[in-house]
Amino acid sequence: MHRLSILYGHPQDPAAFDEYYWNTHIPIAREMTGLKKWTIGYGESADPSQPSPYYLVVGLYADSRAELEAVLASPQGQAAVADVPNFATGGVTFVYSHERDLI
Repeated sequence: MHRLSILYGHPQDPAAFDEYYWNTHIPIAREMTGLKKWTIGYGESADPSQPSPYYLVVGLYADSRAELEAVLASPQGQAAVADVPNFATGGVTFVYSHERDLI
């Protein structure tokens, strides 16, 4: 399984980010097809005295990196990618990884 992690930095206005993300971006992104799994979680620091470096962490999963890239290259994927600058005021990082289950 391959994962594309989408790591959103802390937005300038978290309430505006959340409103846009859940009500505008997610409906656009839901049009993508070909994913095996999709996860979304708010970042929590392992050290409670420090903030998490990421506001939101998203995982998109497929059987291969090529399949993930095909999802993003589709018209629906391109629409989702093109929408990111509309709300990601804290920056965003995309990281591919090949996941191995150990348990």
